[in-house]
Amino acid sequence: MSREVTIEPLSAAAFAPFGDVLDASGTPDKIINAGLCGRHHDRAHLDFGPEGRAGISIFNAEARSLPYELTLLERHPDGSQAFLPMTANPFLVIVAADENGTPGTPRAFMTAPHQGINFHRGIWHGVLTPLSAPGLFAVVDRIGNTANLEEVSLAPPYRVTS
Repeated sequence: MSREVTIEPLSAAAFAPFGDVLDASGTPDKIINAGLCGRHHDRAHLDFGPEGRAGISIFNAEARSLPYELTLLERHPDGSQAFLPMTANPFLVIVAADENGTPGTPRAFMTAPHQGINFHRGIWHGVLTPLSAPGLFAVVDRIGNTANLEEVSLAPPYRVTS
């Protein structure tokens, strides 16, 4: 027996309780480089805690397909985590509100091409879920000496559909 989650389009308003949508929509905040570059300024609240620092890693995740079986949620209590796709392919983003230390009912979002996301510190989320290969992402997250990872297995799993 599985539970159902229906995918929603990713929007800044819907995703705000969980993090930031990273995109270049709208008019740039600043024009730089002698007028040749629009800067969409300060799009994410990065938080690495007092004991951490920012790191940039490259992830190459295996592509998944829909319907997707959601069996695991995780969170990072010591820092935020941003995912910036290195392709134009959309990807699936799954999040859940915290309910007394455990994840609540998940929500699923589909990014538009060229959108990234930043999970705020402590937000329950699914694993990186590209729907097309290559699943290549630049990831900005906390580098530090603490474990910074909590995982919860979901039984029964959730079935994520469009």
